[in-house]
Amino acid sequence: MNDTKSHTGAGVAGFATTLGLLLLTFLAMRNDALESLGWQGGQYAYAFVWIALGSVVAGVVLKVRSPAPWRAFGTGLIIGGTFGVVLLIAFFILVAYALSNLSVP
Repeated sequence: MNDTKSHTGAGVAGFATTLGLLLLTFLAMRNDALESLGWQGGQYAYAFVWIALGSVVAGVVLKVRSPAPWRAFGTGLIIGGTFGVVLLIAFFILVAYALSNLSVP
């Protein structure tokens, strides 16, 4: 029996968990959902970074220390967290490019 086929749902669930948390953080920032708690743009950015990095770390821990279905879930977390980190890097490159082409009189 092929173990990768039997645990694909767990991997997809791990990826969906990370992607869902990142999306909820982004939407909360767009709608300023936590303004009543005093959150501003920086707190949302920190939450996004910690979710992305935390997913990678949690995925590695699950991949190393857990039984079979949780290993697949850990792989999904690693992939989702890596996707979040790539989004962060792309955002920083975009901001750096925009600032380097800014013409101030």
